[in-house]
Amino acid sequence: MTTAGMRQHRTGGTGVWASGWTAFAGVMMIFGGTMAIFEGIAAIAEDDVFVTTRNYAYNFNLTSWGWIHLVLGVLVVLAGVALFTGALWARVIGVALAGLSMIANFMWLPYYPLWAIVLIAVDAFVIWALCFGTSREPRTD
Repeated sequence: MTTAGMRQHRTGGTGVWASGWTAFAGVMMIFGGTMAIFEGIAAIAEDDVFVTTRNYAYNFNLTSWGWIHLVLGVLVVLAGVALFTGALWARVIGVALAGLSMIANFMWLPYYPLWAIVLIAVDAFVIWALCFGTSREPRTD
C-alpha cells in the first residue's frame, strides 16, 4: 500500500470515530434538551414540586427559571439535531449551548439537585465528545 493510501486509510478510520462522537453528542444533546424542557414545564406549571432555598446567591422566581430552562432546552434540542448535518457551525453552537446549559443547571442545584447533576454530567460528555471528535492525522514518528 502506498504512503498516500495508508494516510487515507488512517484518516478514514479517524473520521469514522469523529462522526461517531458527533452522533453521540447529538443524541445526548437531544436527551439533555428534552430533560431541560420537562424541567422547565414542571417549574412553570407546578411551583409546589420544587423546594425553594432561602439566601441563595442566584435567587430567581421559579417560573423565571422554568422559562429559562424551557427556552434553553429547545435550543439544545435544535442544536443536537443540527449536529447530524456534520457542519462545523453546529459543533461550535453545540459546545456553546452545552456550556450555557451547564451554567444554568449549576445555578439550578438548590431546586432539584439530582436532576441538575445529571444534566451537568450530560453536558460535560457533550462538550468532550464535540471537542474530542475532530479528525486528526495520527503521528507517524
